[in-house]
Amino acid sequence: MAFLRRGGSAARLDPGPRAALAGLLESPTYELIPLKNALDQAAALPPGATVSVTASPAKGIEATIDLAETLEAAGFRAVPHLSARMIRDHGHLKELLARLRGAGIDRTFVVGGDEEQPGDYVDGFALLLAMADLGNGPREIGIPCYPQGHASIPDAALLRALRDKAPFASYMTTQLCFDPPAIARFVAARRAEGLTLPLKIGIPGVAEVPKLMTISARIGVRDTGRFLMKNSRFVGQLLTSGGIYRPTGLLEKLAPLIAEPRSGIVDLHVYTFNQVPSTEGWRRDYLAALTGTAGAAASA
Repeated sequence: MAFLRRGGSAARLDPGPRAALAGLLESPTYELIPLKNALDQAAALPPGATVSVTASPAKGIEATIDLAETLEAAGFRAVPHLSARMIRDHGHLKELLARLRGAGIDRTFVVGGDEEQPGDYVDGFALLLAMADLGNGPREIGIPCYPQGHASIPDAALLRALRDKAPFASYMTTQLCFDPPAIARFVAARRAEGLTLPLKIGIPGVAEVPKLMTISARIGVRDTGRFLMKNSRFVGQLLTSGGIYRPTGLLEKLAPLIAEPRSGIVDLHVYTFNQVPSTEGWRRDYLAALTGTAGAAASA
């Protein structure tokens, strides 16, 4: 099934932004949720792909580590999320880190998390400090950032936390945002402040409304409500696009920012919602259109 016809809207992009966008689409990071279908979905990923594995209170942090271990053993580059509020104490943290080392996983993504009753670590910064004290944590650590803020955290607190966490991190990843000017303003402001962390832009994959809602329900009703509250524009676009969202337009509006060296954008982080085959089909077709090989891709 073709997701983008030959030529397509990619023809509207200038050569520089088109090449920059194509470069990131060659090997993006894919996010998976540790549900029962995760391994079936992973089968549709390119060999050796980088796969970010989320953490949810409904599934438990062990489900995240289990899936990350399996993916790493299968030849993928797993990036398990360590959710601070889901880690009970110092002993639990050491146990999780030991499991990652044993699986050959030297990377993680640290988030505060949504657990209502946290253990010893109330936020991502507290967890990063604890990992630094241990001295044998992962060498590559990602942290989130929020171009349009957070539903329950004041903007000033978010920015303070980002500055505090930056010395412990290797890169930052934007949470879902469907407003390219807001992303551009966020990036410009952080670079003007001297924050030099490499940036991964978070984008949705190809999302179908029924499957997206089903996955959200499996993660937990509380998470579903938070997603809808924070991403009403995304839900609105889904409902007006025949029930299927594709990130083509969003990426083309972001392409000039991606092509700007001062932006420091190094990767795309694709929120797949565990719909990898449709997302990967779109990526291949769109990349072919960007690089002028759409005809070959369509006949393959």
